Amino acid sequence: MTMKISSKPLAAAAALLLGGCMVGPDYHRPQVSVPATFRELPGWTQAQPDADGPKGAWWTGFNDPLLNQLEPLVAVSNQTVRQDYANYQEALAEVKVARSALFPTIGVTGSGTRQRSGTGTSSASLSRGIGNIQTVSNSGSLEGNVSWAPDLWGSVRRTIEQNAATAQASEATLANATLSEQIALATAVIQLRTSDANIDLLQQTVKAYQHYLDVVADQDKFGIVPPSDVLTARTQLENAQSSLIALGVARAQNAHAIAVLVGKNPEDLDIPHSTTMPSLPNIPVGVPSTLLQRRPDIATAERQMASQNAAIGVAVAAYYPTVSLSALDGFTQSPLGGLLHVANYVWSLGGSATETLFDGGERSGEVAAAKAAYQAAVANYRGTVLTAFEDVENDLSGLRILAEQSDTLDSAVRDASRAAEIAFNEYQAGTVDYTTVATAQATQLSSQQTALNVQQSRLLDAASLIGDLGGGWSDSLLHDARTATAP
Repeated sequence: MTMKISSKPLAAAAALLLGGCMVGPDYHRPQVSVPATFRELPGWTQAQPDADGPKGAWWTGFNDPLLNQLEPLVAVSNQTVRQDYANYQEALAEVKVARSALFPTIGVTGSGTRQRSGTGTSSASLSRGIGNIQTVSNSGSLEGNVSWAPDLWGSVRRTIEQNAATAQASEATLANATLSEQIALATAVIQLRTSDANIDLLQQTVKAYQHYLDVVADQDKFGIVPPSDVLTARTQLENAQSSLIALGVARAQNAHAIAVLVGKNPEDLDIPHSTTMPSLPNIPVGVPSTLLQRRPDIATAERQMASQNAAIGVAVAAYYPTVSLSALDGFTQSPLGGLLHVANYVWSLGGSATETLFDGGERSGEVAAAKAAYQAAVANYRGTVLTAFEDVENDLSGLRILAEQSDTLDSAVRDASRAAEIAFNEYQAGTVDYTTVATAQATQLSSQQTALNVQQSRLLDAASLIGDLGGGWSDSLLHDARTATAP
């Protein structure tokens, strides 16, 4: 079978009509106010303003084997990340759907009919017993058809532009979700390690308090000390034991959170106790303007803004006429025999144009709504940028202030430990009562726990800073779904 659908006139028409204009505003990224440097940067001695941001496996800077083992699993096993990946694939498919409107729709239609018909006879013939004459005929057709609505005003191209920007926003959302879940994993590991360090501290404290109780109990046997000293020492020991037991709750919850973040059931991940805290990483900060390229949430907001800008063009295009072209080419014959003979060849060409003259303000309303949505996206973009600057400043100020607090606490821990030792020696010498010893020991434990909490806060702020700097991501990693290189 040969269908003679002429492609040259259609190609010429396509070349002519595809050169039509694109109505609506072309996208330009709005300007935002960007400071030259971070306010807190000079006070943070670890900062390196001339260095690039953290790259690749940023978590290795914490020197924690568990982090190094589990962080790569987030990108492939975390369910939030998998959900955003599926959303991104859906957005890519929507670009393909929108692009298909640029091309004609080509179809083939075949039909066949078998029909029986009868020829009636006169009453005289019937009286002589002659019946009806029955005939059977076959008919059929085989046709190719083409229909096309040329994109004269750029509505389809604006839709493709809109969907492509939405796909990039989804890709940036995927990157942001991955980074957020990675930071959440780092946070959970830091908290788990702090729980382990707290357990070690309380185990040492319980051991020391047990020793103090033994000494006081021995002196009580000889009537050297009042019975209240024994009760005080025992109460102190029991409170420390209770606090040690309570730490098991926090540790278990952190371990369960870690398992879920890497896509495992809590019972499937066993994390052994560690006696080592993660290291405080060195984090090059860079200048504020780089956040516009390094933060995936900013890239998401910017691409959403571009998508809304393209939507204005789609709404404006509704003011212009819609043109449709159609063609049919094929064979039709009744009876069926000889269907593909030249004599049975048929063709047709057609075109139509429609224009809405009155719609009660529907189109103007759609344009106004699209422009308002764009302005909302601009405000969201600028707000996201401001929040990004705030996040980094908060992290830097936290790291700076906590570093000063840590230095002071180191001295406080040394002094408290020495004071507890002296108080116990004085108690054994009979110069102070046990209340003085208990107070000094409580101060020592409180200082040690505060120092440990500050160390945890510094690590958490470091992880937060890495996330707020984009974790080494860049908007240059985004793919344009309109090109063949898009994944």
